[in-house]
Amino acid sequence: MDGTATMNEENIDGTNGCSKVRTGTQNEAALLALMEKTGYNMVQENGQRKFGGPPPGWEGPPPPRGCEVFVGKIPRDMYEDELVPVFERAGKIYEFRLMMEFSGENRGYAFVMYTTKEEAQLAIRILNNYEIRPGKFIGVCVSLDNCRLFIGAIPKEKKKEEILDEMKKVTEGVVDVIVYPSATDKTKNRGFAFVEYESHRAAAMARRKLIPGTFQLWGHTIQVDWADPEKEVDEETMQRVKVLYVRNLMISTTEETIKAEFNKFKPGAVERVKKLRDYAFVHFFNREDAVAAMSIMNGKCIDGASIEVTLAKPVNKENTWKQHLNGQISPNSESLIVFTNKEESHPKTLGKPPALQARLNGQHSPSPPEIERCTYPFFPGTKLTPISMYSLKSNHFNSAVMHLDYYCNKNNWTPPEYYLYSTTSQDGKVLLVYKIVIPAIANGSQSYFMPDKLCTTLEDAKELAAQFTLLHLDREHNLFSLDLCRRIWRK
Repeated sequence: MDGTATMNEENIDGTNGCSKVRTGTQNEAALLALMEKTGYNMVQENGQRKFGGPPPGWEGPPPPRGCEVFVGKIPRDMYEDELVPVFERAGKIYEFRLMMEFSGENRGYAFVMYTTKEEAQLAIRILNNYEIRPGKFIGVCVSLDNCRLFIGAIPKEKKKEEILDEMKKVTEGVVDVIVYPSATDKTKNRGFAFVEYESHRAAAMARRKLIPGTFQLWGHTIQVDWADPEKEVDEETMQRVKVLYVRNLMISTTEETIKAEFNKFKPGAVERVKKLRDYAFVHFFNREDAVAAMSIMNGKCIDGASIEVTLAKPVNKENTWKQHLNGQISPNSESLIVFTNKEESHPKTLGKPPALQARLNGQHSPSPPEIERCTYPFFPGTKLTPISMYSLKSNHFNSAVMHLDYYCNKNNWTPPEYYLYSTTSQDGKVLLVYKIVIPAIANGSQSYFMPDKLCTTLEDAKELAAQFTLLHLDREHNLFSLDLCRRIWRK
C-alpha cells in the first residue's frame, strides 16, 4: 500500500473496550479493509497520514473554512479503522489527517474535515468528551487556518498605505494591512500591524521569509509572528448580541461622555458603558437599539477622535493559552459568555491560563466555573477568616504563575524554582526569560522548562515561563485537561 505507515509489531485493539493485542500486519490489514470499504485513498507525508482529501467522486473545490475540527487526546495505539467510523457519525468526511510518529504510533491528535460546517458543528456537539475507550475521553473543537501575521517594530510615523505597499513588495499574497492608531497620538501607529494574506500557505511562506530576524523595513529590524486569529462566533449567537465594541477613543474620553453620545439617537437606550484605555463596550437594553446605534455612530467623532463601532464578539470565558507554535488554532468549546476586544491589546500580551484540572490520587477533579472578577465594598466590622491559598479552588487563580504553584502543591511537589536570565536586543533593549525547575520531576525526561520567547518586562517573562511549563507538564505527565484551545504543528 503506497504511503501507508509501518505499524508497530504490537498494538492494543481498543474497539469496544477490548484489550486484545494485534500485530502490525493486523493493523495494516484493518486499514486496507477500511480503504476497500470506503473507497478512500490513504497516504502518509510530512508526519501525517491523510485519509481522503478528496473523497471518492468529489467534484469542485475543498470545503470552506470552518468545516474542520481538531481532535485531541487520541490513544496513541488507535488508528483510522477505529477513528473514522466514530467521526462518520457526524457526517461525510472530506479528509481525516492523523498526526504520526516515526515509531508508527499516532501523536495523539488529528484533524477531521467535513463537507459542511453543520457537520463539523455536530461533531463537536456529539463527540467532544466522547469516551473513545474505557476511561479515555477525546476532545473535539473547531480548527481554523490562520492567514494573518503580526509585524512588530514598525516606525510609528508610517501610515497604513505605506505599510501595505511595503509588505506587497517583500511578500506575496497580501490582501490587507490592519493598523491601529496610537492611544496617545492618533497621527501615529502603535508600532505594529497585522498583515492579512490570501491563504494560510501564503502567510506561512511570508513568515518563513521574514522570521530570521535580519529582515528590515525602512531600516528597522522587524518582529514577525503569527497573529492570534479572531474568534469565530456562530450567526445564531451574534443575532443575540446587544453590546457594541467602540475602538479608537481618546484616553481622556470618559464613560459618561460615551454614554451620552450613544444615547443621543434614543435617550435611555444605553444600559452601561465599560471603557478600557482607548476602547469601550457599550451595553444596550435592546439589540435593535444596539444595531441602530452601530450604524449611526460608526465613523463619528468623539472628543476629536474618529471612532470605529462594531458588534462585540462573545468569546469563551475559559481563556486560551497564547502559544505561538504556528498558524493553526483550535478554539475551545462553544459556550460563549464574555466579550473581548479583538486585537486591540498588544498581540504579545500573555493570555490568562484556562481552568485546569489537578491530578489528585490519579484522578482528575472537575473544573468549576471561573469566578467572576469584580470587587465588593469592605465594610467596617466585616468578619475575616485567615485561610491558605491552597484551600481555594483553581478557578480563584488568574495567572499561570499562581496555577503552577497551586498544582505543584496539589500534587505534593515542592514549589517551582525560577531562575532569571537576560540578553540585549539589536536595538539595545534588555530582554528577559525565566528558567523553571520543579525539583520533584527534575530527574525525569526534562530537567527544566524555558520558553523560546523573550520578554521586555519581568512580569511577562515569569508568566510566559509558567504557561510554557504548564503546557509541557500537561503533555509529559497528563496532569491537566487537554480540552483547551491550543496551536499545533501543521505540515
